Amino acid sequence: MKKPTPNPPETNTDPTSPYATIDSKKLNEAADRALDHYLKPTIHIMASTRVTEPMYLANPVYDTESLLANASESLGSVTEMLNNFAAVLDTAHRKTALGIAQIVMLSELAVNQALDNVQPTA
Repeated sequence: MKKPTPNPPETNTDPTSPYATIDSKKLNEAADRALDHYLKPTIHIMASTRVTEPMYLANPVYDTESLLANASESLGSVTEMLNNFAAVLDTAHRKTALGIAQIVMLSELAVNQALDNVQPTA
């Protein structure tokens, strides 16, 4: 018995392939590369060494006295800024800011005591 319509032509492609055209295969490969780039980092990214930023590091050539003097001045400035800031806050927040200022002030006193204990080098 003959069919009223002819059989589809034989092709060399797999009928279960998700790639209808060559362009869709290229798009799928590009998507795979993009996903691999973000989800599977390469070894060189994970093995990179962390370089410290020298902007916020204390210079090792400075002596202890200079470092303590600088820390004392910084802590004094922070205390003054916190006190000025506390003046414009409402009561609950003012107490918090003044508590932080008191901790900074105690740190400043400790640094000043350490500075008093340092023997002058010059």
